[in-house]
Amino acid sequence: MKKLTELTHSEARQYFLKQENYCNVDLPKYFDFQPLLDALALNGNLNNIALGDAKKIDSVNYKFLTNKDGKFAWRPLQLINPAIYVNLVNKITKEDNWSFIVNRFKRFQKNDKIKCYSIPITSTTNEKSDKAGTILNWWQQIEQQSLELSLDYDCFMNTDITDCYGAIYTHTIPWALHGEKRIKADYLSPSNPKKKFLGNDIDVTIQSMQYSQTNGIPQGSVLMDFIAEIILGYADAKLTTKIELYNRKENKYKITDYSILRYRDDYRIFATNQETLVKIAKLLTETLFELNFKLNSQKTFISDNIVRDVIKPDKLYWNESKQGEKTLQKHLFLIHSLAEKHPNSGSLSTALTKFLEDRVYPLKLFKEENSKVLVSILVDIAFKNPRTYPVITAILSKILSIEVDAETKYGILNSIERKFDKIPNVGHLQIWLQRLTIKTDKNKNYSEKLCQKVIDNNTLIWNIGWINNQSVKDVFTNNSIINEKKIEELQQVIEPNEVNVFRY
Repeated sequence: MKKLTELTHSEARQYFLKQENYCNVDLPKYFDFQPLLDALALNGNLNNIALGDAKKIDSVNYKFLTNKDGKFAWRPLQLINPAIYVNLVNKITKEDNWSFIVNRFKRFQKNDKIKCYSIPITSTTNEKSDKAGTILNWWQQIEQQSLELSLDYDCFMNTDITDCYGAIYTHTIPWALHGEKRIKADYLSPSNPKKKFLGNDIDVTIQSMQYSQTNGIPQGSVLMDFIAEIILGYADAKLTTKIELYNRKENKYKITDYSILRYRDDYRIFATNQETLVKIAKLLTETLFELNFKLNSQKTFISDNIVRDVIKPDKLYWNESKQGEKTLQKHLFLIHSLAEKHPNSGSLSTALTKFLEDRVYPLKLFKEENSKVLVSILVDIAFKNPRTYPVITAILSKILSIEVDAETKYGILNSIERKFDKIPNVGHLQIWLQRLTIKTDKNKNYSEKLCQKVIDNNTLIWNIGWINNQSVKDVFTNNSIINEKKIEELQQVIEPNEVNVFRY
């Protein structure tokens, strides 16, 4: 495995232009952005498109909401307009620019007491997807190292940033890359024209994809994860400076014996006493406030039992549960209990994936199982746990394939749709329901625009009217994001490797 910042500029460009990194939202495999991204990458006119025109339009990116809890919590996801996406990739991975960014990250990471483990990871062997590699990196570095640190420290604080991506102020990007004082001095300087800074260019490009907004960045791509890391890395460096300044002023109680592990906006702060934790938390709060962030008080806690509390509660619960239930229904009730106690958790997705692979997918027929009851439990889990949509759809597809009674099967599908009609803005769910029905009724109507794109290729996903070059526009016309061949090759039953992030 390699960190993104260990790649050459050309390798980094290739990495960002992979469709799995362009869109890290789970979609059925017939959504294929690679031909469009490749064609745009080869278009010599792309770097000259008028981004100023895009800033005047509200629908440049494609946006949809996914529900977080089956109630009123929403997470906005975006498919960045591919023309702007590739344009931004070209800027960032230009040889001099990439070298500058990599060196900037080295400065962020000078304090060996603050370690960041969320720089995107890529597999050099192609055995695992980049997404799988990143997840494994979290487990190996954050969880395992947290347990190791219990030997050296007596307590720790767990905290994170409230609505991190939504709170990002895009002007902090040039601050992070070039220094806040330098950027502000240039802005206030009477000289004209102003100096050109890469950070300002990135800032303006992101504004062009979100109607000139400077608050928030789009969620849904590794590129934006990397942009966020630039700002959060800058926060690490600022925190280091604040600790150093504190120690210069303080004669008795210096902050020296500590260790901080950060994964994106999640912080684990270790120390030998709680007084040190509180001091660091105060300085971290000040640092983040200066960058328009604030800590999430509801997720902040201090513990003096590191071994117990560094493991996520959902994982502890599932590890302690009796997982060897003989019947499918009992096994599902166990998973349902996990979902109730730890909604939308990683352990829930893992448990359902194992249930699919080990219990359901190998089945040829039901033995004393009620398919409608199984579906009822699954749908109730999905209703409140949107991250489970893909794997639950796969389980449903297998259950429906085994159900021999056509009327029962038809009734189950109608009941599923009626159940989810009660939740507004469920475009992501509709995408997976379409995968469930696509082999039996490809033209079944869903309101989600990406579903309509599957039925009618002329459906517009991104606004390209602002693009001032016809050859760039033609790329969109000539490269569909729907792979018809993959639809033809699909089996009615969704195979585990379609929904398992650790697929080989």
